[in-house]
Amino acid sequence: METLRARQAKAAGLSPSGLQRAALRGEYERIARGIYRHAEADPASSEWIEAAMRRSDATICLASALAHHDLTDEIPETLDVAIPRGSRLPATQAAITWHLFDRETFGLGREEIDIPGSELRIGIYSPERCIADAFRLRGGVGYELGRDALKEWLRRGGKPAAIAAMAAQLPRARTPILTALEMLT
Repeated sequence: METLRARQAKAAGLSPSGLQRAALRGEYERIARGIYRHAEADPASSEWIEAAMRRSDATICLASALAHHDLTDEIPETLDVAIPRGSRLPATQAAITWHLFDRETFGLGREEIDIPGSELRIGIYSPERCIADAFRLRGGVGYELGRDALKEWLRRGGKPAAIAAMAAQLPRARTPILTALEMLT
């Protein structure tokens, strides 16, 4: 096991105190409170690892997902992660911004990907869902994020019907996306 929680130390053949001693010797790296990674494991994003370990339904969204899909030049200061509304926000040490998305639409456009350099998986929203979310949450994330991502997505061959279909399923997304599509196409 490359990544483990302190309570999983026994499965790796270590007691919890043995895991702490192994971390002091440099055999394991402490990613966050209660999360350790083998020192010889491939390099990986500690933010992604902590989000995936804290919440199994953690889903990369907004600017972070747009950056992953190469639809924005913006470099997010924190990792944007969505969880279903009504969930308890996990305490994290990494630079993670937790977003609460409606349970009914949480799964729209969601897929799971491998965390590069790790054995873990994390959810991420599709480009269409990310663009729609950027438009519907434009007051908090900025008006340019969705517009610029939509321009790039269309330039790469994205179909207006696909983004319109996604926007129709999300609150407050349909009208601004249709307006932007009219201006851009």
